[in-house]
Amino acid sequence: MFRPALLAAALLAFPAAAEAPVDEGIRLLMLDRAGCIYCAQWKREILPAYARNPDGKAAPLAIVDIDGPFPDGLALDRMPVLTPTFVLLRDGIELGRIEGYAGRDFFWPMIGRLLDQGGVAVPGG
Repeated sequence: MFRPALLAAALLAFPAAAEAPVDEGIRLLMLDRAGCIYCAQWKREILPAYARNPDGKAAPLAIVDIDGPFPDGLALDRMPVLTPTFVLLRDGIELGRIEGYAGRDFFWPMIGRLLDQGGVAVPGG
C-alpha cells in the first residue's frame, strides 16, 4: 500500500459541508494537476453543487495536487497517474476510485455507485 507521510493540512483543501457527514471518516479526495483541462471542466460543472448534493454531503471533498503533498496516514491501493482521480476514503484508507472525468452526465451515477460499493450511507438516499 502507498502510505506517504506528508502534510495533513492538504486534506483540508476544501472545507466539509455545513452539515456533518453521515460517516465522519468518509472523504472524497480529488487528485488534481495544474493545467488539467478535465479537472477544470469538473470544477466548472460539478464543484459548485458538490457540497449541496447528498453524495457530496456523504463524502466531503478535499482537492490535492497529484504530486503531493498528501495527507498523513493515506493508504492508497496504487499510486494515481491520471487527473482527475477521485478516491473515496474511509479514515484515510481507499475504498475505491474513479479515474478521469467523462462529463456531468456520467459523474453523478459513477460517484453514487462508488459510495454504494464502499458501503457509504447517503443522506436521503
